[in-house]
Amino acid sequence: MKLTFHGADQGVTGSCHLLQVAGKRILVDCGMYQGSHELTEENGRDFGFDPASIDYLFLTHAHLDHCGRIPLLVKRGFRGEIITTSATRDLARLVMLDAAGLQEEEAEYQKRRARRRGRKPDASLEPLYTTVDVLDSLDCFGRKARYDDPIELVSGIRVTFIDAGHILGSAALLFELNDQGQHHRLLFSGDLGFGGRPILRDPEHPPRVDTVVMETTYGDRLHKKLKPSVEELYEAINKTLGRGGNVIIPTFALERAQEVLYYLREGVESRRLEHFMTVFLDSPMAISATEIFARHPECYDENMKELLSHGKDPFAVPGLHFTRQTADSMAINNIEGGAVIMAGSGMCTGGRVRHHLKHNLWRDKSSVIFVGYAAEGTLARRIIDGAERVRIYGEEIQVRAEVYTIGGFSAHADQAQLLEWHRQADPRTTILVHGEPRSMKAFAARLGHEHKVVMPKLGESWKLK
Repeated sequence: MKLTFHGADQGVTGSCHLLQVAGKRILVDCGMYQGSHELTEENGRDFGFDPASIDYLFLTHAHLDHCGRIPLLVKRGFRGEIITTSATRDLARLVMLDAAGLQEEEAEYQKRRARRRGRKPDASLEPLYTTVDVLDSLDCFGRKARYDDPIELVSGIRVTFIDAGHILGSAALLFELNDQGQHHRLLFSGDLGFGGRPILRDPEHPPRVDTVVMETTYGDRLHKKLKPSVEELYEAINKTLGRGGNVIIPTFALERAQEVLYYLREGVESRRLEHFMTVFLDSPMAISATEIFARHPECYDENMKELLSHGKDPFAVPGLHFTRQTADSMAINNIEGGAVIMAGSGMCTGGRVRHHLKHNLWRDKSSVIFVGYAAEGTLARRIIDGAERVRIYGEEIQVRAEVYTIGGFSAHADQAQLLEWHRQADPRTTILVHGEPRSMKAFAARLGHEHKVVMPKLGESWKLK
């Protein structure tokens, strides 16, 4: 029984782990690297294993850094079965199609640019994968897992999906392994949610295991409490609209967009949002994700179910506009004040939010509110870290807008909740992944010397004993 690490190793994106047991080769996640240009190039390199040799792929959830290279895996020869929850399957389809569309658009732009400069476009300008490749990969999705319902994969391998409370359909994965008389309980955390938030249930308590492969995105810090974070959101919006500006909220399409809509509705109903506002959800993917949420009540917490039982739409904000079409998105840029604009991507690495930042960052009446994680090397991180100027679409933009960072909306567990989840799992060996080095080291220090802690590098292997 052996684990090999092929992504999110001493880094936050590109999750991909290979388990070899009982004659089977099993992947857990196959995500895309996100952030700087150098990381983007990593996506096109060899996986570090032969995709055709993989028997199964278990997907913990539908964020791009966990599912984004699945079409490339299939394109390069994978013909095994992909197993995940029903909600994750629906969201992953949406995420992968969106990623393919963006790549195709970027490839065409770069080809036109090369031709204008008198150069012949080369193979490096081709997208990693296309919409057709995504559709091919969807054929590999097989069984739909249900929380707490074990899957007998083959003799000696049983897998159980445990609610991770991170985004719709997210799961931690318990592998109960028996290979040549050796028994081992292996747990992958996936990404763990921050408990006490609306819409979804809190992360489920994990069982006791021998080894845990655990995310450490926020292993070095605590989040702000949710209630004061909501009040801070309302205060930032009130202050900005009061001086005649626009509010830009870079928004992750899955979970964060729906959660912000939930609180905007509550703010209007309770009159804590004082000014009339026009709210734009300017993200076709977030709009579609919101529709997918309605199809998966099996993931909701009790408060969400209560709202729905009374016929209330938890995301119906007065003055809300869904803008799917590009022309409608462009028209928003003519609005100089009174708008709350939610657009992707959350890390400002692409998507429509970059256009809105270009038109508002230089305006001292406007504000940018970050409500999610920003990886190193992203435009979001540069703005958060206090850059006076940033380059957007080739133009230097002065940062004069007020910048807010509100940590209480994070979909990731903070250090305290990670530690408590780890305490419940009580593993003999802890393997830390999906975190920046400083975060991983800080978390490892909190575990104490009595715990065996491993922080693998890309391509390293670990035998399960």
